[in-house]
Amino acid sequence: MAIFKIDEIRNMSEDEIAEELQKLTSELIRERGVVTAGGAPEKPGRIKDLRRTIAQIKTVQKER
Repeated sequence: MAIFKIDEIRNMSEDEIAEELQKLTSELIRERGVVTAGGAPEKPGRIKDLRRTIAQIKTVQKER
């Protein structure tokens, strides 16, 4: 999944935002599952990036 900049998120439609939020949330759950199972994620910084992007998406949704 892509990590978006705030301007890209603001230019998306409501449907696109909802779809990306669902995709990013499921990817975050998958990454956390790998860590919980004792494995090492491929990119350790990915979890932080996913959390930040999800927060930005929710902020834009609340602004609208």
